[in-house]
Amino acid sequence: MNKKIFASMKLNQISKQAAAMFLGGAVMLAAVAAVTKVKAEDHPAKAKDIGLVVDEHPLSRSVSAGTSYASIVKKVAPSVVRVDIDIGPKAQPQDDQQQWQFGFPDDPFFRHFFPQMPQGQRQQMFSPREHGVGSGVIISKDGYILTNNHVVDDADQVKITLNDGREFTAKVIGKDPKSDIAVVKINAHDLPAITLADSAKVEVGDVVLAVGNPFAIGQSVTMGIVSATDRSAMGLDYEDFIQTDAAINPGNSGGALVDTDGRLIGINTAIYSRSGGYQGVGFAIPTDLARSVMVSLIDYGKVTRGYLGVRIQDVTPKLEQQFDLKSTKGALVGDVSPNSPAEKAGFKIGDVVLKFNDHPVVDSRHLQLEVASTAPGETVPVEVLRDGDTKTLHVKVKALPGSNEVAQNDNSSSDSSDTLQGVAVTDLDSQARAQFNIPSNLKGALVTQVDPNSASADAGLKPGDVITSINRHQVSSADDAVKLTEHAKDRTTLLHVWSSNGSHYLVVDESNSNKAG
Repeated sequence: MNKKIFASMKLNQISKQAAAMFLGGAVMLAAVAAVTKVKAEDHPAKAKDIGLVVDEHPLSRSVSAGTSYASIVKKVAPSVVRVDIDIGPKAQPQDDQQQWQFGFPDDPFFRHFFPQMPQGQRQQMFSPREHGVGSGVIISKDGYILTNNHVVDDADQVKITLNDGREFTAKVIGKDPKSDIAVVKINAHDLPAITLADSAKVEVGDVVLAVGNPFAIGQSVTMGIVSATDRSAMGLDYEDFIQTDAAINPGNSGGALVDTDGRLIGINTAIYSRSGGYQGVGFAIPTDLARSVMVSLIDYGKVTRGYLGVRIQDVTPKLEQQFDLKSTKGALVGDVSPNSPAEKAGFKIGDVVLKFNDHPVVDSRHLQLEVASTAPGETVPVEVLRDGDTKTLHVKVKALPGSNEVAQNDNSSSDSSDTLQGVAVTDLDSQARAQFNIPSNLKGALVTQVDPNSASADAGLKPGDVITSINRHQVSSADDAVKLTEHAKDRTTLLHVWSSNGSHYLVVDESNSNKAG
């Protein structure tokens, strides 16, 4: 099975972990989130204060064969730095201390030479000092440097080495684990800041160069193409990667992915690998995403994301058919939180969001990213499709509450078969409401049993769910649920259900199966 790893490394672990990391598989997951597509003009004063150099002209895509990329490398290389981090000794948990004495296993042979420490001293044992290496990119002449959060996250000290050999101790300005972006600063002037491109204009097939410090051997450059954009293959909440086959290895994290004009289009972050090394699938955070996070970190020391207050899901082909839509593009609203910006703006369950702030919504993930990138307090237009009619709502976005979710993505619906055969329901009563923590004002039919071999189970229906509508007809009781499924015109049923994880739609299709016959 493929593994996903950070493209950074801890040097003092190489000798012990080389075989496992480079031969037996990768060991770390890239935790990346996204705040995307905020351009310099969205923060005009602050971006100008930082001194960003931005060139958003589209890349010239002539197919003339080039014999060398030396001129591009000479332009970019001074902007890419080495990032060394030191992690001081940390107190070991007591369970770990019981297994190791002076760095040796708790084994009778070793105890013969190293007598066991008294309990009080065992609790004071510390992990060894660690040293790690990554990369960074200079983005302003006065010393701001962009890198990955996972490069500097646990660092007690960060040192920057410029391409000309000068060394500086850096201050961490801000870190954002949700996007895996961090900003550090050194006390220097007239530095060779890189030029940022508009990553939204990057196309599959564009030639790119990856510049960084793989395996801490020194600055290296590799060449490839953009393999894909808008990647979300890492299984995380917020993802919008550029995929490339330019060689990216441990130590490249935080380094530059540049186009053939020498402009920054992404921050190299992770690789997909079975060996722990390069296998042709690397991922970079787009500059549009990184720039938005970077500006917020520099201005406020944190990232404040927008909040809408809806639960959304992708429009599957079966949902497209049920809602009589023309395509699967958009995000289907499965629930609207009470007193949320969405409720105040007039969002309804069953709305399909087509545009947010004049940006087309491809799917639920893109809506999440658009909402997250919107400044709290800003009022934006939202185009929704409701019962065949297009409406424009205006929503005043709030700051994201304490949770990690902007608009929680729920794609639990599947393309499996079956319908409500094998499903048992009952009326809601006070005991059921208490047992499943069901709101007192919610009406519907409580699901008490679902045949595990039924299409309803395949679609995601489970005991404890409350069916609130069937084929867009309201359900107030178990009798309603039974009547609405007795004489169905076809073998496909659209359900809206409440669950402990929030409300959403399910499509139950028994047209090609007799599982629960």
